Amino acid sequence: MHWRSIIRLFGLLMMFYSLNFVPSLLVSLYYQDQQWQVFTYSILAVLGFGLLLWALNHDQRDEMSVRDGFLVVALFWFILGLVGALPFIFGLHLDLTDAVFESISGFTTTGATVITGLDSLPESILYHRQQIQWLGGMGIIVLAVAILPLLGVGGMQLYRAETSGVAKNEKLTPRIAETARSLWMIYVFLTLACAACYWLAGMTLFDAIGHAYTTVATGGFSTHDASLGHYDSPLIESIAIFFMLAGGVNFAVHFLVLRQKLLTPYVKDTEVRSYGLIFIIITLIVSLSLFATASYPSLLTSFRYAAFQVASILTSTGFGTATFGDWPLHIPLVLVIASFIGGCAGSTAGGIKVMRILLLAKLGMRQLFQLVHPRAVIAIKLGQKPVSEEVMFSVWGFYVLYIVTSLLLTVAMMAAGLDLESAFGAVVATINLLGPGLGEVASTFASVNDTVKWLGVFGMLVGRLEVFTLLILFLPAYWRN
Repeated sequence: MHWRSIIRLFGLLMMFYSLNFVPSLLVSLYYQDQQWQVFTYSILAVLGFGLLLWALNHDQRDEMSVRDGFLVVALFWFILGLVGALPFIFGLHLDLTDAVFESISGFTTTGATVITGLDSLPESILYHRQQIQWLGGMGIIVLAVAILPLLGVGGMQLYRAETSGVAKNEKLTPRIAETARSLWMIYVFLTLACAACYWLAGMTLFDAIGHAYTTVATGGFSTHDASLGHYDSPLIESIAIFFMLAGGVNFAVHFLVLRQKLLTPYVKDTEVRSYGLIFIIITLIVSLSLFATASYPSLLTSFRYAAFQVASILTSTGFGTATFGDWPLHIPLVLVIASFIGGCAGSTAGGIKVMRILLLAKLGMRQLFQLVHPRAVIAIKLGQKPVSEEVMFSVWGFYVLYIVTSLLLTVAMMAAGLDLESAFGAVVATINLLGPGLGEVASTFASVNDTVKWLGVFGMLVGRLEVFTLLILFLPAYWRN
């Protein structure tokens, strides 16, 4: 382990991140909400500590290995969670557990919250919540498209095989830095377009920017307790659906669309086509179920609420216009299944990812076919390109660890005092990066105990870091020389 190089890197990270408190400071001064000192203290604390870490290790420039990469990626999100918690501690006087939970939920774009009374919070604190989700979303895209393929995590080697249409050597452009810049341009463009649409649809400029941050990041934090249901506007909900679905698409495909100036990459990409089909099918199932149970007065109204909620849950955004856990019969379970599927690989969405679900389905069908034709040699393909057995083993291993971790977390949360429905709902909300859950955590984690919240933090990090990246740190062999 190149410990001093890792510490130097995090010193630089903290110095850089201290600048991200500046917009919140300016918002506080503009609205005169008396929180400017909170962000000034946060800037000084983070900048000072980062400078200290860097100064003690500034001459350490060893090139880090793939093994170091796992630790760097895992610590990256946890340290950001600690740093982002400072305004919640200084400004809202939350205890450490609640502040870290809220911050990790923001950076991992989960959207689960312990804060109530959002409508009366200072504007700068609200802005900070929205901004950390936006920054976390961008970090996730760079992680998924530029870094995880190098680590070979959970089937992300598919980028190496060019299955997703990405250029050779799992990079969109020759260098990871250029890849990151390309992704930033797309991300900023989508955010500006979303903010403009929200503003024209009737939101205030502050709310339009804040909700654009968390829509494109598929995060789900809102400036209102009632989420987007606060506006009761079909137009705003339609805009949200469009940009939530866009945030759930592989950003490598967005890049190809912009580079080619054609929409054909969306149509040609197998994962994107399947993602759209899953959204349509689940929306129809939920719409007809809501109408059949007379939950809403008309089929059109049922479709309105179903389409929004399915888009929100499939992309793991977590915005709400209704509490889906209160819907009748099988509907909550259908939506929970959608949250496990998630969006596309290389997007800001959570869940197992459509690409892995497709490969697992193809693997299952191959096994059935080989029971009938034992001597058949069948290659699994995604699109027109075969997928290696190495990648299939990685995908299968990811799926097993994901499900086993979900079950163990459910048991742990029940042991911590939650009933079965609430425990399962809390795991769905955290490991799938969904935000709202079931039972006691249907809308907020404020009422659960600290043990459940720390288990939730672990679940969010597992879900965000593609399982392997975090769990490998618990393997004794990883720490042996």
